[in-house]
Amino acid sequence: MRDDEIVGLYFARSELAVGALQEKYGGLLLKVSSAILGGRADAEECLNDAHLAIWNSIPPERPKSLRAYACRVIRNLSFRRLEYNLAEKRSPRHEVPLDELEASLSGGNDLGVYENVDFSVAVNGFLEDLKPQMRIAFLKRYYFFDSVAEISRDMNISESKVKSMLMRARRKFICYFNEKEDML
Repeated sequence: MRDDEIVGLYFARSELAVGALQEKYGGLLLKVSSAILGGRADAEECLNDAHLAIWNSIPPERPKSLRAYACRVIRNLSFRRLEYNLAEKRSPRHEVPLDELEASLSGGNDLGVYENVDFSVAVNGFLEDLKPQMRIAFLKRYYFFDSVAEISRDMNISESKVKSMLMRARRKFICYFNEKEDML
């Protein structure tokens, strides 16, 4: 079933919409949540919560990309659950990818200068400048929290090439933010 047909089912308030979304994107959503939470039980709970949240938000929302919309909902719910589960503890699973970006951006300096930056707009602009293969690797690592090995397998390239692409992407990330001083 096409995304616009599934959204149409949501607008018609048909319960078939939930089943169609689960059939089409349930595996992806569970993978995203599991990668964030590190466990299937919490991920399945978040998936159920995501279905409810999507049901409650469509309508009035009419997402252009149902896949991206559903991924955003599950990520937000998963991060809230992770924050609740850890009660202000950091997850070692996520320290590496997020620390890689933070270290790239800060260069050892205080990140306070970026407090007023709208990161969603800034990162979207950065991603538009990347070549497709590098963009995919960057998103898999820092959005979906895939390991280097998973990215290598999914993209059918060597792990060393993935590491190299991510290193170049982080360097471009630094340059992009340094050039965009008007964002500060």
